[in-house]
Amino acid sequence: MKLLEERIKRDGIVKPGNVLKVDNFLNHQMDIALFNEMGKEFKRLFADCKVNKILTIEASGIGIACIVAQYFDVPVVFAKKAQSINIDGDVYSTKIQSFTHQRVYDVIVSKKYLNPEDHILIIDDFLANGCALEGLIDLVQSAGATVEGIGIAIEKGFQQGGKLIRDRGIRLESLAIVDSMEGGELVFREQ
Repeated sequence: MKLLEERIKRDGIVKPGNVLKVDNFLNHQMDIALFNEMGKEFKRLFADCKVNKILTIEASGIGIACIVAQYFDVPVVFAKKAQSINIDGDVYSTKIQSFTHQRVYDVIVSKKYLNPEDHILIIDDFLANGCALEGLIDLVQSAGATVEGIGIAIEKGFQQGGKLIRDRGIRLESLAIVDSMEGGELVFREQ
């Protein structure tokens, strides 16, 4: 998606440790007009899928997932990184290691919101090593539901996550794939 690539080139900042900082439009301050275009593109890419729920993880994926859900006319479920008193009853749980925060989270979803008849489109802002996606897939499979596909805003193509997910036979569509950030210069994969 050229619009997203251009925005990353213009406003993204490459930090040491292969960190791409896009917090001024994607995951701290959100550009809703850009999200709207991303939502349209995810709807186009997954139009052939039987999607009845969008699943993401808190917090950065929620904004994008909500816009995408409007195009599919389905609810958003987000996996929480901590148990709270607001979640009653049984939960599906998994552990996820965060590339950005360098820590392991216990991630949960109430069993009320994932069911065996669900057809899930997973949406997230970034894909690096794939740990978050592996955890979300695990939650969906624990519920006996079906992963219809995964939509990612920005994939770091030079890290293993995309390959691991695709090698599992899961449909993965990324709107922008960064193949290199060496020397602070962003190189995008032709799609």
